[in-house]
Formats: sequence, structure tokens, C-alpha cells
Amino acid sequence: MTVWILAVLVGALVLDRIVGDPPALWARLPHPVVLFGHGIAFFDRRLNRETLAPATRRRNGVVSIVLLLALSVVVGLVLSDLFRALGLVGFVLEFLVVAVFLAQKSLGDHVAAVAVGLRTDGLDGGRRAVALIVGRDPQALDEPGVCRAAIESLAENFADGVVAPAFWYALAGLPGILAYKMLNTADSMIGHKSVKYVDFGWASARLDDLANWPAARLSSLLVAAAAWALQGSQAARQSLSVTLRDSGLHRSPNSGWPEAAMAGALDIQLTGPRIYGGERVSEPMINGSGRPVATARDIETGVDLFYASCTALTVLAAFLLAAALIV
Repeated sequence: MTVWILAVLVGALVLDRIVGDPPALWARLPHPVVLFGHGIAFFDRRLNRETLAPATRRRNGVVSIVLLLALSVVVGLVLSDLFRALGLVGFVLEFLVVAVFLAQKSLGDHVAAVAVGLRTDGLDGGRRAVALIVGRDPQALDEPGVCRAAIESLAENFADGVVAPAFWYALAGLPGILAYKMLNTADSMIGHKSVKYVDFGWASARLDDLANWPAARLSSLLVAAAAWALQGSQAARQSLSVTLRDSGLHRSPNSGWPEAAMAGALDIQLTGPRIYGGERVSEPMINGSGRPVATARDIETGVDLFYASCTALTVLAAFLLAAALIV
């Protein structure tokens, strides 16, 4: 972690928290994640044909994600050299690039919109808003289900939309954050266990699990720190206790950590049975002893905890920067 990288990270976290993703900008320019998606789709069309044997599709998936990650690293190295050669102008450009790959304000706004939808238009409004951020069938959700879905999405995406890109940038600079975002985009597009992608997306899904492992654990600590700051030591202890006890109940090796931390901090039940694509997925409840009925108020409190967790991440980055400057 160099002083340059840590200073850029602090600036990017602050900028993303205040500005987020300006819709006017991305209405005129393609978002980098959209470009990543085009690259993934290119390999998908050519190397994931239904006529290929499963073993061949799995091999092609490995080759595809390795090439895409290698390209991301090369682009990151070129941009790093360019920005450093430009001095102060390059510093500003780099923290703008890093801010693009963070999702604090946009995530908070989308989740807060679910509470607004419930309060203004009832269950239909909540379902419309939550459909924008979750993959499950919104029509199968009652009001507590809509609230749980929003909070679960908030917790999971805090880990892989904020903490993970910040972590990989701090560790490996622009090559790290570009490779992570490419991998995370690939996982969302081809990493699921449908008939079409169970083989081709296997490598992307496994690598994404590996890449998110440290950030998921760190995110749970940040949520507990936020609970301590906003609600006191008891909420922080409960957040950590539920995390250590229930994080393994989730089907994902990573998502259970921030979700359990949030469930403990809010004292509500999360996950449990849900419906994806008309199929029921059964999972045990995280924090089964918590309140069974989540409300719009819980969403709002969850968003407050999310922003406090983002602040804790920024403070951590600033502390590391100060330590690097002293050394």
C-alpha cells in the first residue's frame, strides 16, 4: 500500500459517498462495468455453445475468465503508469476512476427507495423498488419479505460493492480493482448454476468466492463498528455474536458474514426460504432468535448502519494513510 494509493482511496471514498454515480454522465458514456459485460458476453457467445460438451464448456470458461482478468490487469498497469506520469492531474484522474467502481451512494439510495416505496405506495411500491436490486421474485414477497430482501441486498452489496473494490485497490492498485470488478461482473452474468452456465461460469464463480473472502469478513467488522457508534456496545456485541454463530448458515461462503452482522445489529431474522425464478430455495434463518417481522423502519436503520460502516471504512483508510506518511 503506497501513500499514492491510500490517498487516492480516501479521496475516492469521500467523492463516491457525496456524488455517487451521476445518471447524466452515464447516459452519455458507457459505464466501465458495461464494457466489462460486453467482453464477457463476447466469450460467452463464442465459447459457450450448447453443442459443446460440459467439460469443454468448463475449460472454455476457465480460459475466458483468465484472459479477461489478464486484460484487466494490463489495462490497470497502463493507466497506473500514465497517471503517475501526469503528476497531480493523474492523481485526480485516478481517484475519479476508483470512485466509479465504488457503490456507496448509489446502493444506499436504491435501498432507501424501498422504504420510500412502502411508505408512499404500500406493498406494490415496495415490490417495484426492491425488484431493482434483488434477483428473487418480488411478487412472492409480503411486506416483511420485501424489507428483508432490501436489507440482505444492502449487506451483501456493502461487502462486494464497496469493501471488496476498496480492498483490492488498496492491495494492488488499479490492476487490482479492475480485475476484481471484471471478476465480480463475470460472476453476476455467468456465475450462477443454470443449465447454460453451470460449467462455463464455474471458474468465475469459484474465483469470485475467493476474491470476496477477505472483504466479507472485514465488512462484518465494519458493520459491528457502525452498530457500536450508532447503537452502543450491546448492539455491536450482538452483531459480532450472530456473525460468528450464523454466517455459515448462508449458501454463500461470503454473503453470510455481512448479512449476519446486519441481522444482529438490527435484531431481525434474515434470509430463510425465498423464491427465485419460480423455484423455492430453502435456507435456515440467520439470527433465528431475532424479530421475525422486518419493517420499513428497519430498512432505514439498516441504511444508517450502512453509511456508518462506509464511514468506518474511510476512517480505516485514512488511518493507514496517516501511518504510511509517518513511516
